[in-house]
Amino acid sequence: MKDALFSRAHALQEELVTHRRHLHRNAEVGMDLPKTIQYVKERLTEFGYQPEECGKSGIVALAGGKKPGPVFLLRADMDALPLAEEADVDYASVTENMHACGHDLHTAMLLGAAKLLKENEDEIEGTIKLMFQPAEETLEGAHDMIEAGLLENPNVDAGLMMHVMTGMPIPEGTFIVPNPGIGSAASDWFTISIQGKGGHGAMPSKSVDPINVAAHTHLNLQTIHSRELEPGDGAVLTIGMIKAGTTSNVIPDTAELHGTLRTFHPETRGFVKDRIVDISEMTASALRAKASVKFYNGCPSVMNDKSLVNEATRYLTELLNEKSVLPMEKIMPSDSGKKMSGSEDFAFVSERVPSLMLVLAAGDAGKGYTFPQHHPKAKFDDSVLHRGAAAYAYLALRWLQDNKSSNCPDV
Repeated sequence: MKDALFSRAHALQEELVTHRRHLHRNAEVGMDLPKTIQYVKERLTEFGYQPEECGKSGIVALAGGKKPGPVFLLRADMDALPLAEEADVDYASVTENMHACGHDLHTAMLLGAAKLLKENEDEIEGTIKLMFQPAEETLEGAHDMIEAGLLENPNVDAGLMMHVMTGMPIPEGTFIVPNPGIGSAASDWFTISIQGKGGHGAMPSKSVDPINVAAHTHLNLQTIHSRELEPGDGAVLTIGMIKAGTTSNVIPDTAELHGTLRTFHPETRGFVKDRIVDISEMTASALRAKASVKFYNGCPSVMNDKSLVNEATRYLTELLNEKSVLPMEKIMPSDSGKKMSGSEDFAFVSERVPSLMLVLAAGDAGKGYTFPQHHPKAKFDDSVLHRGAAAYAYLALRWLQDNKSSNCPDV
């Protein structure tokens, strides 16, 4: 089966490139994905599926179901970033958005897997649920689909997601398998709103300058990591946007700091969130202003299931070869490198069912793919698309074969 499946996936490469580049040109963000959703639903229907909408902008389709057995979930995210593209490619985005994180590759690969699975539907020992998800970048899409019944009817027993990476010195097409346990950081977005007192820029003594408060707040927040956490406690606190004022000679009434917090342990997460509130409010008070903090768009850490880690390593080695499958510690040998500081809202799935987050190298820095994810010049090597499609399909088929005796696998 594996040789025929991989050969067929390779034959689909040109078609997968067409999918990927169409999605790239028409990049959309968040939950607002009308062109993307239409394209995915049309392709799935052409393959013989009956895709259904799930939540605000998600799509679900089922493969198999002809034989009794468990249910395995395959996920691809569809949204882009609100970023103007600067990459030198002939299929650059025609919108104000950019697929700078590779979600266009994820969607194209899962479309490829969908076609492979439909062509091999009689071989499926159970059911494979295809999850095309919106709003991963805002950490909203997976939770929205779960609330709409993603993991039910039929009930999902285990799940897999894949993420491409670019700008690293790793040969294209290499799969990186994570360690069991925590695989990504929990995330919390936050806004700090500062209320000062506006006035003339030439008379600051008659005002309460919220920009000054914002500057001191930003600096004070950086002491949480350096002075209040144990050296081994992983945490990243970044202020990515400061908004205040409209012109040079007016002190504004208000200022805002927008930031993100990434942590790996619930205790650290709770502690740092409390300190963000304390420091913001107290700094503002010391400077005669007021501050309030709002947290939103949070998600927990992805938890990689030990059994799935071991099974995926075995299945990928069967499909490809040992050189194409590397454990995370060989890529990032330090303790901090064994977990991804980025966040991933597939974590909401991993809270509920055994799950796995795989990485596929799709841009070798040694071959000119020098810009990382989320950069306006980021590029991805779409020669890996058939490998991703084959891996999606093969891992699901093999997992169902090995777990067909029970809908509740021993994990």
